[in-house]
Amino acid sequence: MNKPQKLAASCLMAVSVAIAATGAVQAADHTLTISSWTPPTHGINAMMWPGLTSMIEEATDGRVTTELKLGLAPPPAQMDLVMDGAADMTIIFHGYQPGRFVGTKLIELPGYEGNAEAASVAYWRVHEAHLAAMNEHKGVKLVALTTHGPGQIHTNASVNSLADLDGLKTRLGGGVSGDVGAELGLVGIRVPAPKVYETLASGAADAVAMPYEGRKGFKLTEVAKNVYEMPGGFYRGSFAVLMSQEKFDSLPADIQSALDEKVFGEPASRMFGSVWDKIDQIGRDATTSAEGNTIVVASDADATAYADIAQKITAKVLGELKEKGVDAEAAHAMVKTEMAK
Repeated sequence: MNKPQKLAASCLMAVSVAIAATGAVQAADHTLTISSWTPPTHGINAMMWPGLTSMIEEATDGRVTTELKLGLAPPPAQMDLVMDGAADMTIIFHGYQPGRFVGTKLIELPGYEGNAEAASVAYWRVHEAHLAAMNEHKGVKLVALTTHGPGQIHTNASVNSLADLDGLKTRLGGGVSGDVGAELGLVGIRVPAPKVYETLASGAADAVAMPYEGRKGFKLTEVAKNVYEMPGGFYRGSFAVLMSQEKFDSLPADIQSALDEKVFGEPASRMFGSVWDKIDQIGRDATTSAEGNTIVVASDADATAYADIAQKITAKVLGELKEKGVDAEAAHAMVKTEMAK
């Protein structure tokens, strides 16, 4: 078997494992089709979807399971895919659709202390208290809200200070990462996460803003061997797990109740957040063990300088929330309070 054949076989095996982990499709009364856009072995497919499926199967006594499908649509089209009924569930990154989501930027702000699990639980609670009235996920059922761990800057050349970031062509995912890039003098490039490897490998970008999980999940150890780490991160990234409202409404009433009471909302948000933490650690470990990879932690002076930048970004985003009728200061304070719990 040649190298391409081995790679194809490996990918097919990874997808098969992920699908197998989602349960025995034919044994259930109802099967939810999941559309996913990350690589087959990424933690979303390898850990998050199987974790959610286990929760669904347990809550419904095996009457509901899932089937994972990859490549149905590009990342920005996932919400519309579910609204159109082409899939029953998906996960979206809010930053891929500029202007469509504003409230979701709250959890992306720099300066929060805590891991992705704490942030994801806080995110759901603050959404219920302050953001739900914005109805930004209109047309679908909101299953969970989650955020990845602290976003860092990964570069193909050595970076030792904030000043070294100025002018770097950098893939930015959107949302608050775009605001961060503008303040740091980065030249923003917009491509979905699955395109990051080739964008860096081709030289079209010098850097990428991502959490540590990307070191493994998107093979950044090969194309961006340097990490400039800001304690607490430069930003976070906001995701939502969505379900077709029509599909949910078609399920028996007792199943709907079981999913709403035992799975959807805070329980699923917590699970997704805990997986982000696990794959962040996997990515950092992959970096420290990879030949030629380097992590530079920002100096105290640069951390202080970035704290000033973070305050400016926070004021901007809270202003955007106010314009949408949100009590922005109260919502921001609630995130920090909930994460501290």
